[in-house]
Amino acid sequence: MNGSTMRISTVTAIALTVMLTATLPCVDAHAAPSIDAAAPPLVLTELSGATFDLHGLQGKVVLVHYWATWCAPCRKELPLLNSFYKRHHDDGLEVVGISADHPRDFARMRKVSATLAYPTATLDHISDDGFGPPQGFPLTFVIDRQGVVRAQFVDVDEQLLRDVVVPLLAK
Repeated sequence: MNGSTMRISTVTAIALTVMLTATLPCVDAHAAPSIDAAAPPLVLTELSGATFDLHGLQGKVVLVHYWATWCAPCRKELPLLNSFYKRHHDDGLEVVGISADHPRDFARMRKVSATLAYPTATLDHISDDGFGPPQGFPLTFVIDRQGVVRAQFVDVDEQLLRDVVVPLLAK
């Protein structure tokens, strides 16, 4: 098999895997939240020891951000989200970062989390998870002031935050 045949076979295998995965029923009890539906419950213990309860944040715009230190796009987004949070926290914005790092990487994750102005937690410290397991990283859900999921971002940039989140803060 030559190099181009190998690439085509690999691409075909990946495409088939994606198609098959997309058509399989979800076996997890919790699917990802639906856009324009009420946000599911999310209760977790932050690294600081405080309890984060999404339900208690009605009246605020909330970003639920899944990330990991081993994820290059996640590391790129963290400073952007942190800066956005600092600029808009007084406007009613809350952010929680949920790390998918493995226990062996917790020291590095805690070091990164210490640079963030918003609270962080790990997946294993979620006590009520209506969001289910993240389907990839980075992954961000936008919840409006009424507790409704308004968007799901796979990749966050400044323009997306201005176009989607800032209008929710103005309401």
